Amino acid sequence: MQTAARVVGIVFLLVGILGFIPGITTGNLQAASHMSDAHLLGIFQVSVLHNIVHLLFGIAGLAMSRTASAARTYLVGGGVIYLVLWLYGLVIDQNSAANFVPVNTADNWLHFVLGIGMIALGLALRRRTATTTAC
Repeated sequence: MQTAARVVGIVFLLVGILGFIPGITTGNLQAASHMSDAHLLGIFQVSVLHNIVHLLFGIAGLAMSRTASAARTYLVGGGVIYLVLWLYGLVIDQNSAANFVPVNTADNWLHFVLGIGMIALGLALRRRTATTTAC
């Protein structure tokens, strides 16, 4: 459980850092808003705010990986947050001020996969931990 939260946290940190590196991120990186034409790996729309969110999410994962219960909270709670972000991305007009993070269609579906994956990890590892400690 804790290792999974740590790995997810490290991945978010790396994505946040990569979002600031020219060449890995193409286009003009804006502070925030749907007007940012920066794309991580040429696919995922990012901004300074978007990258900072990834960095903070990564730091949270590392901090919460210290205990099994906090790691589970990070994975399941973070998964729920990403599913809410997926839904938000589906219902907003991507060309409006409501898209302040910003997100595009590729981000939306990545958020869906992340949300499902994080929740599944948190629940599956909880069962595995409970089974292992019961034996």
